[in-house]
Amino acid sequence: MPEQATETRGIKIAVVSYSGLVVLQFIAYYLTGTLVLRAQALEMLSDVMISSFLLVSILWARKPADEFHMFGHGRAQNVAALVSATVLIFLMSIETFREAIPSFFRVPETVESQNPILAFSVVIIGMLVVSIPTVDLIRSRAKGASAGAQLISLLKDEISYVAALLAILLTTQGYVLADAAGSTFVGAIIALSGIYLLKGNVDYLVGRSPGNEYLRKVKDIAGSVRGVLGVHDLKAEYVGPNTVHAGLHVEVARNTPIEEADRIAHEVEAEVGKETGCQHCVVHVDPVDSSVQQRQVR
Repeated sequence: MPEQATETRGIKIAVVSYSGLVVLQFIAYYLTGTLVLRAQALEMLSDVMISSFLLVSILWARKPADEFHMFGHGRAQNVAALVSATVLIFLMSIETFREAIPSFFRVPETVESQNPILAFSVVIIGMLVVSIPTVDLIRSRAKGASAGAQLISLLKDEISYVAALLAILLTTQGYVLADAAGSTFVGAIIALSGIYLLKGNVDYLVGRSPGNEYLRKVKDIAGSVRGVLGVHDLKAEYVGPNTVHAGLHVEVARNTPIEEADRIAHEVEAEVGKETGCQHCVVHVDPVDSSVQQRQVR
């Protein structure tokens, strides 16, 4: 239970922080006319929606298995991260580019900076506020897809704030393209973050394998159980954050009593679960000729 609370705490802090920053940055944009503040405000508004969705997905993922979701609801976090990536790429980044790129073609001859101190102060406040949930998630032991998606979003925000800070400083020094350039950079960071999340979570949703090293370990453990003569047809996939479903066939001597075969299957399942953390292990028992004297772990 403490780990579950830790997993959601950083995201809850982020939702509250983002909500406050949306209001603050929109007000600052209307008072200063600084384009990069508008980009940051729109980014924060989208982050509020994304973080809220990720939080719901964590709670959903904790639901136990049922007749329609027999391996539980762990992939809900991957779905949430995938939707978040879509929002990042197709809404946030495109909207930022839509406002920033045309600004390169209507650059005023001089820069009229309205209250740059206010703009600068709002960016500094945003950086400090975003750092709170960022540090909390980094220190957290939670490794779920939703927590990972939230951390990526927070780190992206910090980079965006640095770009905004530089844009405001350069604008006050007379570099007329700095505001548009800063907004474009923010849009690029948003798009790259979305692509990163998209790539990482598609693999899990299409049944990503835990890797050859994991499979070899499962074979070795199963093959070490007394009575097992061989292991074959091992398949495994992720069905949630750090949750693996594995199926394998173990070979036992022909004419082995059913009770002994059942014992072997249960022991293999228990040992594999204990040593690898496999939560869903299905063991099939196959008879082989009694002339087989050595274990064959294939």
